[in-house]
Amino acid sequence: MMTKQDIFSLLHEIPDPEIPVISIVELGVIRDVNADGKEVTIKITPTYSGCPAMKQMEDDVRKKLLQNGFEKIVIDTVYSPAWTTDWLSAEAKLKLQKYGIAPPEESTNDKSFLTGRPKAVTCPHCKSKNTVLVSQFGSTACKALYKCNDCLEAFDYFKCI
Repeated sequence: MMTKQDIFSLLHEIPDPEIPVISIVELGVIRDVNADGKEVTIKITPTYSGCPAMKQMEDDVRKKLLQNGFEKIVIDTVYSPAWTTDWLSAEAKLKLQKYGIAPPEESTNDKSFLTGRPKAVTCPHCKSKNTVLVSQFGSTACKALYKCNDCLEAFDYFKCI
């Protein structure tokens, strides 16, 4: 019989469909696991309402659990509290940076938008803070597109949500 920790370890093997260098556990979307014999319930929270990767995540969770002997799998989508970038693990943020995506630098209590000053985002390539926002939306809706004025590379920034 698998423990809760065993199941979390299995789910940790599932990469995020949009950012394959981090797992869905590191992303923070797996909220809870309850197992009883061959039956398991997974509580999952989308990164934002309408996230197109949720169906793939659910399918991947179901497949992984079926492969590991679970016969009844319930995936319960939980919207409250809403997912936040504060749930990204420190390890996930480091992996994002190495992958070329600037991780969130502030917690969700960042209120820089109220001051009108641009957010200082560190370039994941050269570590310069001399960057500029190009577009509020990058390769996915949860990321913004920035450009580094020093190394001239464009990069995604994982927005604080």
